[in-house]
Amino acid sequence: MRMRQRFTITGQVQGVGFRPFVYRIALDHGVTGSVNNSSAGVLIEVQGDVGQVNGFAEDLTGKLPPLARIVTFDFEELDAVDGEDGFIILESTRSAGHSVLISPDVATCPDCLDDMRDPDNRRYRYPFTNCTNCGPRYTITRSIPYDRPQTSMAKFALCPECGAEYADPLDRRFHAQPNACPRCGPRTWLTDRDGLVIAQGDESLRRLAIELAAGRIAAVKGLGGFHLVCDAGSNKAVDELRRRKHRPDKPLAVMVADMDTARRLALVSPAEEEWLTGIRRPIVLTAKKRPFPLAGSVAPDTDFVGLMLPYTPLHHILLHDYAGLKGPESALVMTSGNMSSEPICLDNDEALERLTDIADIFLFHNRDILIRTDDSVVRVNPDTGEPIFMRRARGFVPSPVFMPVKGPTVLGVGPELKCTLTLTKGDQAFTSQHIGNMSNLETLEFHNEIRAHLEDILQVEPKLIVRDLHPDYMTTSLAEELGGKRGVPVAALQHHYAHIHAVLAENKFDGPVIGLALDGTGYGEDGTIWGGECLLVDPTSQDHQRLAHFARFRLPGGEAAVREPWRIAQAALWELGVKEPGKYAWPWLGRYEAESRFLPQILEKGLNAPLTSSCGRLFDGVAALCGLTSAITYEGQAAILLEKAQDMDEAGAYPCPLKSDDPVALDTLSLVAAALEDLENGAPVGKIARRFHLGLINGLTEMAFSFSMLLDIHHVALSGGVMQNLTLARELPLALRGAGLLPLVHTQLPPNDGCISLGQAAWGVRKLLNEP
Repeated sequence: MRMRQRFTITGQVQGVGFRPFVYRIALDHGVTGSVNNSSAGVLIEVQGDVGQVNGFAEDLTGKLPPLARIVTFDFEELDAVDGEDGFIILESTRSAGHSVLISPDVATCPDCLDDMRDPDNRRYRYPFTNCTNCGPRYTITRSIPYDRPQTSMAKFALCPECGAEYADPLDRRFHAQPNACPRCGPRTWLTDRDGLVIAQGDESLRRLAIELAAGRIAAVKGLGGFHLVCDAGSNKAVDELRRRKHRPDKPLAVMVADMDTARRLALVSPAEEEWLTGIRRPIVLTAKKRPFPLAGSVAPDTDFVGLMLPYTPLHHILLHDYAGLKGPESALVMTSGNMSSEPICLDNDEALERLTDIADIFLFHNRDILIRTDDSVVRVNPDTGEPIFMRRARGFVPSPVFMPVKGPTVLGVGPELKCTLTLTKGDQAFTSQHIGNMSNLETLEFHNEIRAHLEDILQVEPKLIVRDLHPDYMTTSLAEELGGKRGVPVAALQHHYAHIHAVLAENKFDGPVIGLALDGTGYGEDGTIWGGECLLVDPTSQDHQRLAHFARFRLPGGEAAVREPWRIAQAALWELGVKEPGKYAWPWLGRYEAESRFLPQILEKGLNAPLTSSCGRLFDGVAALCGLTSAITYEGQAAILLEKAQDMDEAGAYPCPLKSDDPVALDTLSLVAAALEDLENGAPVGKIARRFHLGLINGLTEMAFSFSMLLDIHHVALSGGVMQNLTLARELPLALRGAGLLPLVHTQLPPNDGCISLGQAAWGVRKLLNEP
């Protein structure tokens, strides 16, 4: 008996080889019909006997292509038709609205690498080789459906050989939209900083390797923007890159040719290797080998190095050539092609203009990057194998987070630092790539650019815009301006509640929780600066309550205290009644003695010395008290040094008791008092650092447990930038479980402010659903 069925499939099903996959299984099962891309998803009609159609349906979900991801799978019975001969692939159709996910950019597949390594293959050493299983997607896509005319490959007419591959459903390059070869595709060339061409084509990559080996600094156009590149084994080259980029200490990412090289540089766990070699290819923070073979200035403040493997054909060729010149431990620094706080450079002219004072040479190509996207950065929790995101961008965006409810479209505009934005569609939240610090017009422009692009490819318009509570954030004025222009309401959500709503959205959890929001600073509901918060959050009823917070201290000089954490250390001591050094000489006095003498007046009068409960600033103050640093050059530097300093053999923990107040406070100043006492008694800094971490973990656990018993709530949501500290990320959930509590953590977005826009958007969806 003949039957006919129509399947409608949504998800990541365009540009991933889905139609040729359908075509092949249709041939395998002898069914007739058709498949085509549409704005509604992939539409498939098949006809045959019952066994043929059922077998086709089983393979349709059971043998997916590597990059495919099904979100919805609907089918309906149709009347059989007469005269249908064979199975065909139809042209894509487009209509208003769609249910299609664009694939993130993914790493070069083994088959394409084989093509590039074969001297008899026409793609030998071709830096833009790809197929339906790999290559650029998001960064070259203008709109849906994902077809070549909607990408930056539209200007490259296919040669006869590439055209034949593109048209053959049994070829792995069938409708691979970036398909190209040296005859018809993009090309590379090398110039000096004046734009004078030095070499072209394959010779440009060979010459680039030679120049890098000689110690020069290059700007290299890649997949989502430019990298600044130099020899990671040369202190001179790395130091010069740091000087030119005005980035004196912050760790630099390193790219190596393969896992053999990675193992020579770092102690790579199996879970870390999976991330390094997978299709997403983030930068992975791995423990350095000792002695560390690369320049000490690559990552001077930490025991970890950010490694990544090549993820484009261009990178594979460059690293192969470079290893041939420098040997088995060769590695290249690959850091974002920008000046600090600016967006990554996108096109050739922009790079020549903005990077000419940094780079000696420039490797360009003529495939336009439509969407700038930085590299993603993760560290792996060794206990769970789960990622802890430091930055989420290339390889992951625009994959959505699936929320527990469906609702109207909401735009979360994000915070000031580590900004992202989020747009929702149904039960999916699309969080953008890392945008950066909203401190200049270039980043504001980038924010607007990404918002407009996501609205276009998702074909949505927000019904609500959610911003941070802080009145002076650039994203606050952006939200109000956009809302006024479009006639869309704007709502404000406090920063730390947004953190907790984000981790709840990731976990699809819609019950009440105790939230521990641990970060640097966020504008509080009482006008003070929050940052070490115990919160009651109920996403369904939208009840919020600040249950407790860290002991407060002042930030003398405001932002100056963030840059100079010795001020925080002295302010914390002042709160404890310690007005001058005792047996322990304050380590900042040699450099800041005059300012230190003046500080008590600022603290007494409270002038430009706002109160804070910040967990991040507490870390900064203890690091400064221990003499690890008095001033920082990048966010989180003091806390990184304190984490690194720990003596992991130490088992003692400082007291960190709860004290009754309104609201209840966690007496985190007791940690400072205990650290000072140990310093006065000559205890090693390593033991002090470890006792501080363990004391804080114990205090947080006791606080969460106390409110769990009081409120009969057993889930504890953990968020905030401090949760990127590996000690807290590992040991705080373990301690909470040991107390019978159920921790919820981030695994899809960073716990830092990169998750704020998701929390804003998820809260906004609930707000609209709850309105009468």
